[in-house]
Amino acid sequence: MNLTNIKTIIKNNIREYAMVLALIVIMILFQILTGGILFMPLNITNIILQNSYVLILAVGMLLVILTGNVDLSVGSVAAFIGAIAAVFMVNFKMPVIIAVPLCLIIGALVGAWQGFWIAYIRMPAFIVTLAGMLVFRGLTMVILKGQTLSPFAESFQVMANGFLPESIKLGNLNLIAIGIGIALSLLFIYTELKRVKNKKKYNFEVLPFSFTVTKIAVVIISINLLTYSLAAYKGIPLVLILIASLIAIYSFVTQKTILGRHIYALGGNEKAARLSGIKIKHVKFFVFINMGILAALAGLVVAGRLNAATPKAGTNFELDAIAACFIGGASASGGIGKIVGAIIGALFMGVLNNGMSILGVGIDWQQAIKGMVLLGAVAFDVYNKSKSSAE
Repeated sequence: MNLTNIKTIIKNNIREYAMVLALIVIMILFQILTGGILFMPLNITNIILQNSYVLILAVGMLLVILTGNVDLSVGSVAAFIGAIAAVFMVNFKMPVIIAVPLCLIIGALVGAWQGFWIAYIRMPAFIVTLAGMLVFRGLTMVILKGQTLSPFAESFQVMANGFLPESIKLGNLNLIAIGIGIALSLLFIYTELKRVKNKKKYNFEVLPFSFTVTKIAVVIISINLLTYSLAAYKGIPLVLILIASLIAIYSFVTQKTILGRHIYALGGNEKAARLSGIKIKHVKFFVFINMGILAALAGLVVAGRLNAATPKAGTNFELDAIAACFIGGASASGGIGKIVGAIIGALFMGVLNNGMSILGVGIDWQQAIKGMVLLGAVAFDVYNKSKSSAE
């Protein structure tokens, strides 16, 4: 492979590489500035638990953004579902195994309601979801009557705050967490080498072997540092398993299925997608139903973590999710972005929030800094597009 081909491959993946590098840099920076607190096992666990809702919402929001739309209602929907869950489980004493699926179904119906106006009535997603943000915030206050409703059953709280069993330990280390780290490392090596082999089989361009080895090494080190840190505290949080499952499922859907290709095609050029036979309305409708389900799931996780449903829950969740997607490489015009990128963007925001909080930065400056980071990420995307079109 010559130097020109290498430059082309790197250029085509500049968003992904730049975001990974930025995440590494900011983690090292805050590790130094906080005097080593950032990488402490307890703090690593807290970053995961505190940002679990952003990670969940970012997965669904990416699909919406890929179609060239946006959903401003997810924070209000999360609060609305949390309130309904509290009524079911606290007031009506409904079993968790029944209440949780019901809440997810209601989330799907909320998504279908908004998707109907967007896909079939052809109203702008911005307007429909802005209305949804107001409607479901208001309904949340009506349901809770302006008060906090709690407590939930312990079996429900476990979803957001629980950990895998600690029965197998070596000293202070949870061996289950260590084993999961090793298993994930082996799985990544296998899938990455298989991917490279398949590309070579069909004569696609691949990075030099040294680049591939470096990529594998970085990912393996990151995985095992994370699982080691978790093993030194309480082990693997259950919500992390939930998030990892979502990443795996949605990465497969977006990259390996016809539906995924249709979503990208819709965002890339809606008119061309329609002429090629893609059912545009069905794709949009599905994307918003999916967003409703994931918003409901995020609402359940937040309610379980707080052990309460509150009228103010979910405030600004939509901004966090949208920012995570754009920072993670999604394009504001649609058609570009990856699930892993959205997750990296969410982690970037989580580390930024956590690091600034440890340093005692006020919430006012935190908001200002996050706004500038988002602006910079979108500006980087626009710059790359203008540079590519100029060439």
